Amino acid sequence: MPAGHLSLGRAGEDAAVSLLTGQGYRVLARNWRCKLGEVDIICAKSDLIVFVEVKTRGENSLASGAEAVDKRKRAKIVAAASEYLSGNGLWHRPCRFDVVSISRQGDDLRTEHLPDAFSADSGSGKGWQPW
Repeated sequence: MPAGHLSLGRAGEDAAVSLLTGQGYRVLARNWRCKLGEVDIICAKSDLIVFVEVKTRGENSLASGAEAVDKRKRAKIVAAASEYLSGNGLWHRPCRFDVVSISRQGDDLRTEHLPDAFSADSGSGKGWQPW
């Protein structure tokens, strides 16, 4: 049986997928990893590619999940997204970075979707495109 925080994190990611698919997004990948980092969920809606960071917090957490996506974490997500776009020949597609914040309230999980939560330039310190 996984540790409590791992099962809560998995439940949060499942809730985020349900939320996003309910809003018309199509999930392309979950927990996509490369040498530069990981993206929790990669999805598409029409021509838009969306890289989603999911942050799940327990009942007694003082900070929201969105507050945990700091500059260092944003840089890793942006780097991984760049690898994904390059590896799949998708640089011609518009994209954005979202955060889904999940908080446990008793037996329930409350979801908050923050579209366009940060920009590629806000976290990387390097150029966004590979050229």
